[in-house]
Amino acid sequence: MQGSGYLFTILPQLRKIYGDDSPELQEMMKTHAQFFNTSNFFNTIITGIDIAMEEREQFAAKESVKGLKVGLMGPFAAVGDAIFGSLVPTIFGAIAANMAQDGNPFGALLWFVAMLAIIVFRWKQLKFAYKEGISLVTTMQHRLESLTNAATLLGVFMVGALVATMIRVKFAWEPKIGDLTVKIQDSADMILPRLLPLIIVFGVYWLLGRKNMNSTRAIFIVIIVSIVLSALGVITNI
Repeated sequence: MQGSGYLFTILPQLRKIYGDDSPELQEMMKTHAQFFNTSNFFNTIITGIDIAMEEREQFAAKESVKGLKVGLMGPFAAVGDAIFGSLVPTIFGAIAANMAQDGNPFGALLWFVAMLAIIVFRWKQLKFAYKEGISLVTTMQHRLESLTNAATLLGVFMVGALVATMIRVKFAWEPKIGDLTVKIQDSADMILPRLLPLIIVFGVYWLLGRKNMNSTRAIFIVIIVSIVLSALGVITNI
Protein backbone atom coordinates (compact mmCIF):
# COMPACT_ATOMS: atom_id res chain seq x y z
CA MET A 1 0.00 0.00 0.00
CA GLN A 2 2.58 2.58 1.12
CA GLY A 3 5.59 0.55 0.01
CA SER A 4 6.26 2.49 -3.18
CA GLY A 5 5.82 5.81 -1.39
CA TYR A 6 8.21 4.72 1.35
CA LEU A 7 10.77 3.70 -1.27
CA PHE A 8 10.41 7.03 -3.06
CA THR A 9 11.01 8.86 0.22
CA ILE A 10 14.10 6.92 1.20
CA LEU A 11 15.62 6.35 -2.27
CA PRO A 12 17.96 9.39 -2.31
CA GLN A 13 19.53 8.22 0.94
CA LEU A 14 19.79 4.65 -0.32
CA ARG A 15 21.76 5.89 -3.31
CA LYS A 16 24.18 7.68 -1.02
CA ILE A 17 24.65 4.57 1.10
CA TYR A 18 24.91 1.89 -1.60
CA GLY A 19 25.82 3.85 -4.72
CA ASP A 20 23.92 4.04 -8.00
CA ASP A 21 23.11 0.81 -9.86
CA SER A 22 24.78 -1.40 -7.26
CA PRO A 23 23.35 -4.88 -6.50
CA GLU A 24 22.85 -3.83 -2.89
CA LEU A 25 20.80 -0.83 -3.96
CA GLN A 26 18.59 -2.98 -6.16
CA GLU A 27 18.05 -5.50 -3.39
CA MET A 28 17.19 -2.83 -0.82
CA MET A 29 14.82 -1.18 -3.28
CA LYS A 30 12.97 -4.48 -3.58
CA THR A 31 12.90 -4.76 0.20
CA HIS A 32 11.47 -1.28 0.71
CA ALA A 33 8.90 -1.72 -2.06
CA GLN A 34 7.24 -4.54 -0.14
CA PHE A 35 3.99 -4.13 1.78
CA PHE A 36 4.08 -1.29 4.28
CA ASN A 37 1.15 0.47 5.88
CA THR A 38 1.17 2.75 8.90
CA SER A 39 -0.02 6.17 10.05
CA ASN A 40 1.08 9.03 7.83
CA PHE A 41 1.72 11.02 10.99
CA PHE A 42 4.28 8.62 12.47
CA ASN A 43 5.86 7.02 9.41
CA THR A 44 8.79 9.45 9.58
CA ILE A 45 9.90 7.89 12.88
CA ILE A 46 10.30 4.54 11.13
CA THR A 47 12.06 6.26 8.23
CA GLY A 48 14.52 8.00 10.54
CA ILE A 49 15.40 4.82 12.43
CA ASP A 50 15.71 2.92 9.15
CA ILE A 51 18.17 5.42 7.67
CA ALA A 52 20.24 5.42 10.85
CA MET A 53 20.45 1.62 10.82
CA GLU A 54 21.38 1.36 7.16
CA GLU A 55 24.02 4.06 7.42
CA ARG A 56 25.62 2.20 10.31
CA GLU A 57 25.32 -1.41 9.12
CA GLN A 58 24.58 -0.90 5.41
CA PHE A 59 23.41 -4.05 3.59
CA ALA A 60 23.83 -6.18 6.72
CA ALA A 61 20.87 -4.30 8.20
CA LYS A 62 18.46 -5.69 5.61
CA GLU A 63 16.70 -8.21 7.85
CA SER A 64 16.74 -5.85 10.82
CA VAL A 65 15.12 -3.14 8.73
CA LYS A 66 12.42 -5.53 7.54
CA GLY A 67 11.71 -6.54 11.13
CA LEU A 68 11.69 -2.91 12.22
CA LYS A 69 9.09 -1.91 9.63
CA VAL A 70 6.88 -4.92 10.27
CA GLY A 71 7.10 -4.53 14.03
CA LEU A 72 6.42 -0.80 14.23
CA MET A 73 3.95 -0.11 11.44
CA GLY A 74 1.03 -1.65 13.36
CA PRO A 75 1.52 0.10 16.72
CA PHE A 76 2.34 3.43 15.07
CA ALA A 77 -0.75 3.13 12.87
CA ALA A 78 -2.94 2.82 15.96
CA VAL A 79 -1.25 5.66 17.84
CA GLY A 80 -1.02 8.03 14.89
CA ASP A 81 -4.59 7.52 13.73
CA ALA A 82 -5.95 7.83 17.26
CA ILE A 83 -4.11 11.06 18.02
CA PHE A 84 -3.69 12.88 14.72
CA GLY A 85 -6.43 11.24 12.70
CA SER A 86 -9.19 11.60 15.30
CA LEU A 87 -8.26 13.41 18.49
CA VAL A 88 -6.46 16.52 17.21
CA PRO A 89 -8.90 17.26 14.34
CA THR A 90 -11.84 16.72 16.70
CA ILE A 91 -10.57 19.12 19.35
CA PHE A 92 -9.22 21.87 17.13
CA GLY A 93 -11.98 21.43 14.56
CA ALA A 94 -14.64 21.88 17.24
CA ILE A 95 -12.96 24.98 18.66
CA ALA A 96 -12.40 26.47 15.20
CA ALA A 97 -15.98 25.70 14.13
CA ASN A 98 -17.38 27.32 17.27
CA MET A 99 -15.31 30.43 16.66
CA ALA A 100 -16.40 30.53 13.02
CA GLN A 101 -20.07 30.18 13.99
CA ASP A 102 -19.66 33.19 16.25
CA GLY A 103 -18.19 35.17 13.36
CA ASN A 104 -14.63 35.05 14.67
CA PRO A 105 -12.14 34.82 11.75
CA PHE A 106 -9.50 33.38 14.06
CA GLY A 107 -11.34 30.06 13.81
CA ALA A 108 -9.89 29.47 10.35
CA LEU A 109 -6.48 30.66 11.56
CA LEU A 110 -6.56 28.25 14.49
CA TRP A 111 -7.21 25.31 12.17
CA PHE A 112 -4.38 26.40 9.87
CA VAL A 113 -1.96 26.73 12.79
CA ALA A 114 -2.92 23.29 14.11
CA MET A 115 -2.29 21.64 10.73
CA LEU A 116 0.98 23.53 10.32
CA ALA A 117 2.10 22.33 13.75
CA ILE A 118 1.45 18.73 12.70
CA ILE A 119 3.61 19.20 9.59
CA VAL A 120 6.44 20.65 11.68
CA PHE A 121 6.07 17.78 14.16
CA ARG A 122 6.44 15.22 11.38
CA TRP A 123 9.64 16.89 10.16
CA LYS A 124 11.11 17.15 13.65
CA GLN A 125 10.35 13.54 14.52
CA LEU A 126 12.26 12.40 11.42
CA LYS A 127 15.38 14.21 12.62
CA PHE A 128 14.85 12.97 16.17
CA ALA A 129 14.41 9.34 15.10
CA TYR A 130 17.48 9.54 12.87
CA LYS A 131 19.55 10.89 15.74
CA GLU A 132 18.34 8.36 18.31
CA GLY A 133 18.37 5.40 15.94
CA ILE A 134 17.50 1.91 17.09
CA SER A 135 17.59 2.85 20.79
CA LEU A 136 14.33 4.71 20.22
CA VAL A 137 12.52 1.43 19.54
CA THR A 138 13.25 -0.04 22.96
CA THR A 139 12.55 3.30 24.64
CA MET A 140 9.10 3.77 23.11
CA GLN A 141 7.89 0.20 22.69
CA HIS A 142 6.41 -0.25 26.18
CA ARG A 143 4.70 3.14 26.02
CA LEU A 144 2.83 2.70 22.75
CA GLU A 145 -0.06 0.66 24.12
CA SER A 146 -0.67 3.05 27.01
CA LEU A 147 -0.48 6.03 24.68
CA THR A 148 -2.96 4.44 22.27
CA ASN A 149 -5.44 3.63 25.05
CA ALA A 150 -5.18 7.13 26.51
CA ALA A 151 -5.68 8.79 23.13
CA THR A 152 -8.66 6.56 22.33
CA LEU A 153 -10.31 7.30 25.68
CA LEU A 154 -9.79 11.03 25.28
CA GLY A 155 -11.14 10.85 21.74
CA VAL A 156 -14.33 9.13 22.91
CA PHE A 157 -14.72 11.74 25.64
CA MET A 158 -14.33 14.57 23.13
CA VAL A 159 -16.87 13.03 20.75
CA GLY A 160 -19.36 12.85 23.61
CA ALA A 161 -18.73 16.50 24.43
CA LEU A 162 -19.16 17.49 20.79
CA VAL A 163 -22.53 15.73 20.60
CA ALA A 164 -23.83 17.96 23.37
CA THR A 165 -22.30 21.21 22.12
CA MET A 166 -22.11 21.11 18.32
CA ILE A 167 -25.42 19.47 17.34
CA ARG A 168 -27.70 22.43 18.01
CA VAL A 169 -31.15 21.04 17.42
CA LYS A 170 -34.22 20.60 19.61
CA PHE A 171 -37.86 19.57 19.38
CA ALA A 172 -40.11 22.38 18.19
CA TRP A 173 -43.34 20.38 18.12
CA GLU A 174 -45.66 21.22 21.00
CA PRO A 175 -48.94 19.31 20.52
CA LYS A 176 -52.06 20.39 22.36
CA ILE A 177 -54.28 17.99 24.27
CA GLY A 178 -57.39 19.97 25.11
CA ASP A 179 -56.19 23.06 26.91
CA LEU A 180 -52.86 21.44 27.76
CA THR A 181 -49.78 22.13 25.65
CA VAL A 182 -47.25 19.31 25.75
CA LYS A 183 -43.71 20.61 25.40
CA ILE A 184 -41.80 17.68 23.91
CA GLN A 185 -38.42 19.31 24.46
CA ASP A 186 -39.05 19.84 28.18
CA SER A 187 -40.15 16.23 28.53
CA ALA A 188 -37.04 15.04 26.68
CA ASP A 189 -34.81 17.16 28.91
CA MET A 190 -36.33 15.48 31.96
CA ILE A 191 -35.28 12.11 30.55
CA LEU A 192 -31.83 13.20 29.39
CA PRO A 193 -30.58 16.68 28.49
CA ARG A 194 -29.55 16.94 24.83
CA LEU A 195 -31.40 13.73 24.07
CA LEU A 196 -32.23 14.64 20.46
CA PRO A 197 -28.58 15.22 19.43
CA LEU A 198 -27.72 11.86 20.98
CA ILE A 199 -30.51 10.17 19.00
CA ILE A 200 -29.22 11.77 15.80
CA VAL A 201 -25.68 10.54 16.45
CA PHE A 202 -26.84 6.99 17.13
CA GLY A 203 -29.03 7.18 14.03
CA VAL A 204 -26.08 8.17 11.85
CA TYR A 205 -23.95 5.48 13.50
CA TRP A 206 -26.63 2.92 12.65
CA LEU A 207 -26.82 4.20 9.07
CA LEU A 208 -23.08 3.85 8.56
CA GLY A 209 -23.34 0.20 9.53
CA ARG A 210 -25.81 -0.54 6.74
CA LYS A 211 -24.75 -2.18 3.50
CA ASN A 212 -23.80 0.19 0.64
CA MET A 213 -23.90 3.14 3.03
CA ASN A 214 -21.06 5.64 3.28
CA SER A 215 -20.49 8.96 5.02
CA THR A 216 -21.49 11.03 1.98
CA ARG A 217 -24.85 9.31 1.65
CA ALA A 218 -25.42 9.58 5.39
CA ILE A 219 -24.77 13.34 5.26
CA PHE A 220 -27.30 13.82 2.46
CA ILE A 221 -29.86 11.73 4.35
CA VAL A 222 -29.37 13.86 7.47
CA ILE A 223 -29.74 17.07 5.44
CA ILE A 224 -32.92 15.91 3.70
CA VAL A 225 -34.53 14.59 6.89
CA SER A 226 -33.59 17.77 8.77
CA ILE A 227 -35.15 19.99 6.09
CA VAL A 228 -38.36 17.95 6.04
CA LEU A 229 -38.74 17.81 9.83
CA SER A 230 -37.93 21.50 10.14
CA ALA A 231 -40.52 22.39 7.49
CA LEU A 232 -43.09 20.31 9.35
CA GLY A 233 -42.26 22.12 12.59
CA VAL A 234 -41.00 19.03 14.37
CA ILE A 235 -37.46 20.25 15.04
CA THR A 236 -35.63 23.56 15.06
CA ASN A 237 -32.16 24.84 15.74
CA ILE A 238 -31.14 26.13 19.14
